[in-house]
Amino acid sequence: MSSREPVLLPNLSVQQLEYLVAAADHPTRAAAAQNLGVTASALTQGLTELERRVGLPLFERQGRSTVLRRQADEVLAHARRVVAETRDLARWAEAQKSGSTGQIRLGAIDAVAVHHKAEAIRRFHQDSPEVDLHLTVAPSGPLLEALQSGDLDLVLCVDPTPAPPGIVTTLLFEEPLMVYAPPGVKQHPILNWGPWVSFPAGSHTRSVIAAALAAEGISYEVVAESNQPEVLREMVRLGLGWAVLPPVQAESGVEPLTPVRRLPIAKRKLVIARRVAAPTDPATEALITALENSA
Repeated sequence: MSSREPVLLPNLSVQQLEYLVAAADHPTRAAAAQNLGVTASALTQGLTELERRVGLPLFERQGRSTVLRRQADEVLAHARRVVAETRDLARWAEAQKSGSTGQIRLGAIDAVAVHHKAEAIRRFHQDSPEVDLHLTVAPSGPLLEALQSGDLDLVLCVDPTPAPPGIVTTLLFEEPLMVYAPPGVKQHPILNWGPWVSFPAGSHTRSVIAAALAAEGISYEVVAESNQPEVLREMVRLGLGWAVLPPVQAESGVEPLTPVRRLPIAKRKLVIARRVAAPTDPATEALITALENSA
């Protein structure tokens, strides 16, 4: 009976993996090196050593540029996980050494940050002055990418289905989405709704809207796009098209929109997203509790 030889693990350093992530995320090695605060020469040497230790070529030349080879995708995915989890560990260790609860980097979509949970976030910030709370407001997609890379600790966004690798979500609440027509449109036979102004293709909310309209047999011809619900609201007011929007954003402002019917066309799930492997942090848990218990 033969036994398999044990696999020898490559002696990779976190710094080399951080260099790989930076090289993948920046247009040039000079930009990657500047972001990390090292010289371009040091970055190149680190990447060369990483290739040697992995035992596979990770880069190839394309004209004057050096780009990642396709076979480097698995190495890059591993590097992102290791770098993100090492950052988590470093922040946790610093909090333990200093005796403080450290920093929370919170990401949220605008409807949550400005409307639904604004008071809960403000009260937590006021009641926990020792916590360094940083808030980033952006669409769901970029927020989840930042969460995966370790640049954010917690994200409040539209439910991604399925959740990205390494991310777990819990339901925060469900938000209705209403249909709005341009001013002056008096007749609203359902099959004549549209054309539409909407969120960009690929956004989580647009996917929810498209599925709901398709279920009603409604054509979904999108003639204009924006990530910002307030901009979409103004597009409707200007007569550029119909829209499906959260009421808190469509029905606010100096000239609020009026839905064409009382029932929502759909509901979107808003969730709390976090990394599965992130260390437990008392301040983050306290913020989650405050968000979940707020009205």
